[in-house]
Amino acid sequence: MIMKSGSSPRIFRAFFVCLFVGCFYVSFVFANETRQKESKHLVKVGADYNYPPYEFRDENGQPAGYNVELTYAIAEMMGINVDITLTDWDSAYVGLLDGTFDVLQGIAYSDKRAQLIRFSSPHSIVNQSIFARKDEPELSDMKALSGKEVLVQRNSIMHEYLSQNIPDAIPIPVATHSEALRTLASGKYDFALTANLPSLYLSAELGLTNIHAVASPVSGQRLGYGALPQNEDIISLFSEGLSILKNTGRQQEIYDKWLGALDQSKVQWEKIRQYTLYTIAVLLLVLGGIVIWNHMLRKEVERRSAQLKAQHAQLIQADKMTSLGVLVSGIAHEINNPTGLLLLNLPILKDAWMDAEPLFDELEKSHDSLYVGGLPYQRLKKEIPYLFDEMLQSADRIRNIVNDLKDFVRAQPDEVTQNVDLNAAVSSAVRLVEKSIRSNIDEFELHLDNRTPMIQGNLQRIEQVIINLIINACDAMADKKGALRVSTAISLKGLEVLIVVEDEGVGIEADVLPHLVDPFFTTKREQGGTGLGLSVSSGIIKNHQGSLSFQSQVGKGTTVTVTLPLVKVSSELR
Repeated sequence: MIMKSGSSPRIFRAFFVCLFVGCFYVSFVFANETRQKESKHLVKVGADYNYPPYEFRDENGQPAGYNVELTYAIAEMMGINVDITLTDWDSAYVGLLDGTFDVLQGIAYSDKRAQLIRFSSPHSIVNQSIFARKDEPELSDMKALSGKEVLVQRNSIMHEYLSQNIPDAIPIPVATHSEALRTLASGKYDFALTANLPSLYLSAELGLTNIHAVASPVSGQRLGYGALPQNEDIISLFSEGLSILKNTGRQQEIYDKWLGALDQSKVQWEKIRQYTLYTIAVLLLVLGGIVIWNHMLRKEVERRSAQLKAQHAQLIQADKMTSLGVLVSGIAHEINNPTGLLLLNLPILKDAWMDAEPLFDELEKSHDSLYVGGLPYQRLKKEIPYLFDEMLQSADRIRNIVNDLKDFVRAQPDEVTQNVDLNAAVSSAVRLVEKSIRSNIDEFELHLDNRTPMIQGNLQRIEQVIINLIINACDAMADKKGALRVSTAISLKGLEVLIVVEDEGVGIEADVLPHLVDPFFTTKREQGGTGLGLSVSSGIIKNHQGSLSFQSQVGKGTTVTVTLPLVKVSSELR
């Protein structure tokens, strides 16, 4: 294509004319839209940021909820601009009164508020409930709040209602429903008086499982739009827009979106609850008798089984004790004969040695070194008196142990009518188990009250208890480094005597302590324990009108205290 040289300027002029016209048109359209937008009235709307599902901040921090979407729909319908500000309710309410906000979108009507505020027709009904911790009793009416500390949202309709109708209640104002519910759940104050549905939403969201609604004594509150009298034209716009939305069904759509699912779930739950109740009633009629009958049979079987086991164990124990008595009596007789000879002959031999010493002294003078029995005479002269004394003490100890065994297994009546010297009983028991003590413990202490505590009882039975407690303490030792202390004492009031067996063994778990005296309960089953020792001991002490108590810490040891009534004290105590 060939262009003439004079055509280029005309083309450029046409291009620039078109460009200028286009820019002017775009500027005109933009300016026109801006003027139209600015011609719309901007309404500043205040709302509560913590009142789901009516109004709240979503995950992006933007206004959301039934009230918010309804406000935007009215603004679109009436051709106005709205700027919704979410804040706490107290700030929103004060902001309406001082002119910061033109409208509140979710304010409850009251006669007192109507003196200052103009209200639109209501767009929803909100019920209020009294919330309490689950360990608190149910309430019948609002009068039960008299004298109680009640959490309320500051400047809310319930804050106003409580102050006017229950003057004896103590309102505790807080900023939000969340704060009220969290504070109540933490154990502070008595109740919270808040909107039911928002409170249930927030309780679930915050995981507050220890609070619940105990009463709903206040009738439903009407929520609507509110503005000061000078903004009555704004309220007229919102009332008109709300009426149009109701008539067109738009409000119902918004309601169904935010609240309709809740209504439907309530209906379904109510049906499920009714069906469940009917089913449970039928099952109770059919199965109730069977369950009760089975329960009674099981209890009876358990009781009979326990009786049989106890009787069987008692028979075994009685047979063991009878056999032990026969065996010990025979052994004691056999041991006492040689022991008696030792106790008779050792003093004679000692006297003979003492008489012979001068003769050995004279004989030694005529010999450089004198040996007697393969030992140097001078060494023998120093040591043989101690050898005689040790043999006499050992023989005497054998006799005491044999006598204690004979007393322990001797058949005696169970009547607790003897005057028993508790110190003597403890000493006898310690002698009987001295070998067990030496085998398990390096440090053993015995402290006997010098006032000679006396009780009325059965000496054999008391010794049996003490022996059992000392053997248990020995078995509880992890090694020989721990100490064992046995002591007797008279209580401060002088009415009771105490036997205390304290060990530094492995200790007992806290959940085991309550079962120590249960028949057949033992932690030493693998070592042959029957679980009868402490049970029998407890029965003996109870038969003596006393008590058996345990204190223990794992790894530190156990203290067992036997308490018995004092019947006699020595003259030293008086």
